[in-house]
Amino acid sequence: MSSRRLRIVVLGLSLSSSWGNGHATTYRSLLKALSARGHDILFLERDVSWYAATRDLIDPDYCKLVFYESLSDLEFHRAAIASADAVIVGSYVPDGIAVGHFVQATARGIRAFYDIDTPVTLDKLDNGTCSYLSPNQIAGYDLYLSFTGGPVLSQIEQVYGAPAARALYCSVDPDLYAPIRTSYRWDLSFLGTYSPDRQPLLQRLLIEPAKRAPHLKFAVAGAQYPKSISWPANVELIEHISPKQHPIFYGASRFTLNVTRASMVRAGYSPSVRLFEAAASGTAIISDPWPGLETILKPDRDVIIATRLEDVLAALLSIPDSRRRRLAQSARRRVLANHTAAHRAAELEKYLLEALQSRSIRAPSSLTRSLQAQ
Repeated sequence: MSSRRLRIVVLGLSLSSSWGNGHATTYRSLLKALSARGHDILFLERDVSWYAATRDLIDPDYCKLVFYESLSDLEFHRAAIASADAVIVGSYVPDGIAVGHFVQATARGIRAFYDIDTPVTLDKLDNGTCSYLSPNQIAGYDLYLSFTGGPVLSQIEQVYGAPAARALYCSVDPDLYAPIRTSYRWDLSFLGTYSPDRQPLLQRLLIEPAKRAPHLKFAVAGAQYPKSISWPANVELIEHISPKQHPIFYGASRFTLNVTRASMVRAGYSPSVRLFEAAASGTAIISDPWPGLETILKPDRDVIIATRLEDVLAALLSIPDSRRRRLAQSARRRVLANHTAAHRAAELEKYLLEALQSRSIRAPSSLTRSLQAQ
């Protein structure tokens, strides 16, 4: 439990629907852990049709979830936003720039931006296409919470003027993600929404190996894959798997594949929520290499690195079950020791309390100002 109960308002992409996004599971695990530390949380979610039709969480027991129809509806929540100890605006929030202006003009507590898409956001800021954050807003957030760690944090502070950029990696809820004993259905699986800049890597590390090894079985689970993709007969395409079914999916896979979007490879230090979920579920992981991966999972001990289809086939065909189990167990131990939702909630609480302390030092109380004026 925290020594101070914080009132926190979060305006995020979605808490209610995990369809086609990784934000919902990230928010769910983080907010559940924050609530367990004694904090009071209000989550404001824009009511949009594509998530309304696919909701898999309506009434969470760890926070209050409220939908709003439009920007003007935020007026109904002005008092809550104004009085909160911290207000957090997430990436990809609809009309996020306008939402950010409203929060920065209204909130009296800490104003934070939580970027669950940092490398993508920076690319969009650079080319002028970011619809949820403008460059001149960044300095107005007391905290920039970044999905990406490493050198990018200094860039956010030095180039964009963020007062404090802090890494807040995704995490996993170990109560929900644990090994499940089941028979293997696939030799290699991948769980993730379609992304154009990730597809070439998926092609090289899953589709091409499937073509070379027709006697093996593969699965890709995720939304929005174009019908134009030619899938081999031994690749099973699953449009969506609910978070409750994720551990079963991983448990039915001898190996699972982690492939990283190009912008996240360039930035480095961008572990996806699926990486943590797969490890916690006790499934051996094959991953493409990217800067900072070794700070999360150690190659050859916790994870197999693959750059070519031959690397994937070597893992699938040559690694004995005993080593595969050791890889999975080692990765699970590493993640449970460092990357659970409880770890992230403690980090976020620390960042918020530091920001509140910094603000109190910068802004003397009315009594202090009165004495200084005498």
